[in-house]
Amino acid sequence: MTVSWFLDFCVIVALLLLTVSFFLTVYRVVVGPTLPDRIIALDMLVGVAIGFIAVMGVRTGYYLYVDIAIALGLVGFLTTVAFARFVLQRGMTEEDAAEARRQKLEEAS
Repeated sequence: MTVSWFLDFCVIVALLLLTVSFFLTVYRVVVGPTLPDRIIALDMLVGVAIGFIAVMGVRTGYYLYVDIAIALGLVGFLTTVAFARFVLQRGMTEEDAAEARRQKLEEAS
């Protein structure tokens, strides 16, 4: 009985930390500044979602949530690989394009 209060406290702290990280990561997805930054932030959102699922599994005692978290991790990994391939096939990032424009302006003057 003495351990349950400690577990409840740890679950609340974990949920608070995950909530803060969720909002910071959503901010990075929205603000950017580049597409690779947004892709990394989306991958981080998957990690935060896995954390939420794991904490809820501990809180409820229903450990099937761990299997759901593992499946979400696999899907998140595959989407990150797909986004990375998209960025590679797309060519230059926003920073590369800005650098190319800067070099053209320097050559013109």
